[in-house]
Amino acid sequence: MASTGRVIIVGGGLAAARAAGAAREAGFDGELALVAGEPLLPHERPPLSKGYLQGSDAADAIFPHDAAWYAEHDVDVRTGSEAVGLDTDARELTLASGDRLGYRRLLLATGARARRFAGDGADLDGVHHLRTLAESTALRDAISGGDRRVVVVGAGWIGLEVAAAARTYGNEVTVLGHGDVPLAREIGPQLGEVFAGLHREHGVDLRMGADVTALRGDGAVSAVVLGSREEVPADVVVFGIGAVPNVELAASAGLTVDDGIVVDAHLSASAPGVFAAGDVASVFSPTVGTHLRVAHWGNADASGTAAGRALAGERVTYDEIPYFFTDQYDLGMEYSGYASLAGGAELVVRGDLPGREFLAFRVADDRVVAGMNVNVWDVNEQVQRLIRSGAPVDPAALADPDVPLEAIGA
Repeated sequence: MASTGRVIIVGGGLAAARAAGAAREAGFDGELALVAGEPLLPHERPPLSKGYLQGSDAADAIFPHDAAWYAEHDVDVRTGSEAVGLDTDARELTLASGDRLGYRRLLLATGARARRFAGDGADLDGVHHLRTLAESTALRDAISGGDRRVVVVGAGWIGLEVAAAARTYGNEVTVLGHGDVPLAREIGPQLGEVFAGLHREHGVDLRMGADVTALRGDGAVSAVVLGSREEVPADVVVFGIGAVPNVELAASAGLTVDDGIVVDAHLSASAPGVFAAGDVASVFSPTVGTHLRVAHWGNADASGTAAGRALAGERVTYDEIPYFFTDQYDLGMEYSGYASLAGGAELVVRGDLPGREFLAFRVADDRVVAGMNVNVWDVNEQVQRLIRSGAPVDPAALADPDVPLEAIGA
């Protein structure tokens, strides 16, 4: 089948929603189809472990656009419609229904899925993973009444956000993590200790260096079994052990895949007319000089927007600074920067680290490569400016609250 002028977006997350909006804003007025495997309109996921899970956000808070928006912008949205085949030579997408859609340009924004626990007891009642609205709803129902023994396996961002929600609801919470300090790989051990102290102060039993080997129970989970053979009692178990990019469709089509769909700085994949964005895309960064796959809200937002412009025919160059945020108890944090450059870089703190009201910078070769603000607001633009400029900085000035950030590296 010959390709048509149709543009297709495959995916149901934030990147897909942003791409649809950006394509129309960039002037593309042709046929635009959005194919989403989930039965929901394209949606964003942070509320599923934050506001929605905590009960402060309604379910509709996850939708960037409602059904009326898609109708008004003439977007053919096919929810609950799985893409099962991609022929990049014929420029044709095959759906599970048997429908075949020709395309001129196609965006793969297939996202990622939660990594599943595969050990004994994985199918017991009371075992949860968190990636979809249905999973977040089920978990909220399980913990919102309080007085449950909740064990969270994984001390990364998802695990700690779930722990905060569960503890706020009045549950007994244990977190089991690898390594010595939570988030050491993401933000370094000293800053990871900030989050360790936060959770312990709120009554969480945080156990690092824990190896989960199995779950035990008769129909419903009753304990988590560790490598030491210790059993941790549990009524609810939540696994936050990472995510796996959904590359199967791309791989079956012969696209280059290496920890995600490999694309250049223009978001172009290894077949003409095919692009990738969001959690599934491994994008070449001109700044770092290597490919990066960033599985955070900020990347889905920005790369989805850039990909939409590319679908409209623009030649884009994507080189955004990775960004993410978290909310746990009374702590709010934003982080911008390159993890590959931050490892081993000097840590410079401005503000009150013990009081959890500070900025922290990673400085390598006298240049800021990453920065985070904790309970300090309206500074992220300045942090990103310092990173983007690559200007030499004085660490003493960075650490001095009396020196305006605007004056550093200017």
